[in-house]
Amino acid sequence: MNERPNEAASTADFEFSALAEARNYPRALMREFTPFLKGRVIEIGGGIGQMTTLLRQVPTIESLQCIEPDARFCEHFKKAHPDQPLICGTIDNIPANTDWDALFSVNVLEHIREDELELRKYKKLLSKRHGTVNLFVPARQEIFAPIDADFGHHRRYSKPELKRKLEEAGFEIVRLKYFNWVGYFAWWLNFCMMRQRKFNPAGVRLFDRVIFPVVNWTETNIIPPPFGQSLVAVARA
Repeated sequence: MNERPNEAASTADFEFSALAEARNYPRALMREFTPFLKGRVIEIGGGIGQMTTLLRQVPTIESLQCIEPDARFCEHFKKAHPDQPLICGTIDNIPANTDWDALFSVNVLEHIREDELELRKYKKLLSKRHGTVNLFVPARQEIFAPIDADFGHHRRYSKPELKRKLEEAGFEIVRLKYFNWVGYFAWWLNFCMMRQRKFNPAGVRLFDRVIFPVVNWTETNIIPPPFGQSLVAVARA
């Protein structure tokens, strides 16, 4: 299994619903990765096409190939982006004779049990053009909560762990940093301590509109945080 497992699909429904309430958060993610997204790009784990909408607006991307293993999500994706090339499958369904400049993956690698094998597959796809892998993953195993298991997560990453796995797969680290330090405490409180099993859409809106812009500005312009809810990683093949 190379992507989100089907048994996690029902819980992913409200994950996508919560993401739909966010505006500033996904745009901030795109600012992290846009300098490295150019030419021929693969989006791993397209879901229902929410990040795809932003990827299609990046002027340096010449062609975009999306991949999503879950058939239900593929149907939603096709309705949202009927003209977007989509493989309803996994990385193994990418033709071996094609070259790629970048691979983009948001909240996918943690769903893959054999993540080190997956990274080696990414390296093979990107090697001919010395392309970049652009990863966004949940961080810090100490805040692994029941909702993580509901989503089909196998782990949350530390910076040293992700660095080691990327380098062992043959990548050279370009950027690796924690993201959203306030979100770390919000996740711990809501999902570890209070053991909530779903997102509150009103809470997502409040965080996205009021709190996150300030947090992201400080992380970007003042000092990178020593920990965070997630990790941003860019590495070159």
